[in-house]
Order: sequence, then structure tokens, then C-alpha cells
Amino acid sequence: MTNQTDTQEKSKVSRRQFLGFAWLTAIVAFTGETLAALFKFVQPVTAGGFGGIIKAGKVDKFAPGSVTYFQQGRFYLHRLEDGSFLALWQRCTHLGCSVPWEESEDQFHCPCHGSLFSKVGVVAGGPAPRPMDYFPVIIEEGEVLVNTESPIERKAFDSTQTTPA
Repeated sequence: MTNQTDTQEKSKVSRRQFLGFAWLTAIVAFTGETLAALFKFVQPVTAGGFGGIIKAGKVDKFAPGSVTYFQQGRFYLHRLEDGSFLALWQRCTHLGCSVPWEESEDQFHCPCHGSLFSKVGVVAGGPAPRPMDYFPVIIEEGEVLVNTESPIERKAFDSTQTTPA
């Protein structure tokens, strides 16, 4: 009987051993999750996302005077009344907040500090120091493409910033 009791006591895991195993498991899991997140973070942005060329759609898809938001590229595509295109970065030039388009007000309205921008991104009020930055628009074979690799700063709006259809 004593041999069986000795074997059972030897096969039992002590509280100290269990807690050590649990801590080791938690540390290994945390390290694995951290490495996986770091790997995902350092991967380059693929084509078609922010920092690349975005296919917005066919020219005919956009009515003159329309403003369309592209979440993937973080920009608004404005088709001016003359049919040309202007892609405005959603970022406020004051402190970098995301600026939504307010259809009812016919302008961009920054929720952070109240800057207002016209349809072409010109400052209409508030603390913003300059117009919204824009991205180059390319039209190839009736398709509207926007290059979001590097936004272009500007002091004012002029027609050279637009791309004719």
C-alpha cells in the first residue's frame, strides 16, 4: 500500500509548480501575441490602401458638385461643377483631426476646434492656418485614380490643383 501512496504523492503537482507553469504559459502567450502584432505593424501598406494608388471609380460615377468620401484612402473626392476632380485629405490643418463633410452645411466642419472648409478645402472659419492638403488625381481610360502617397500642402486654391476629366 505504501508504494501506491508514494507514487500518487510523487505524481501530484504542487501549488508552486502549477503557478510556475501558469506564469510561464502566460508569458509565452503574451510574447507570441506581441511578436505577431509587431510583425503585422511593420508590414508595408499594400497597393490600393492609404499610401498608394486608390481606384475611385469611373468618371461617370461622380456627378458635378458631388463630394465622395473614401475611407480606405482617407480622402474626399470632389467633382467640381466644371467636371474636374480634386482629392482632399480628411486631415485638418490645425491639429490633424479628421474633418467630416457636412452635406447640410455644404462644407467641411472640423469637430475638434471648429475649423470650417469650403468644398475645395479653403479655410472658411476657425483656427486652421491654411487650406486642406490634397492628393494628385490621375484619370486613365475613364477611371479616376488618387495617389495617396504624399499629400500636397498649399497656401490657397487654384485650378492647377484640379484634374480635368
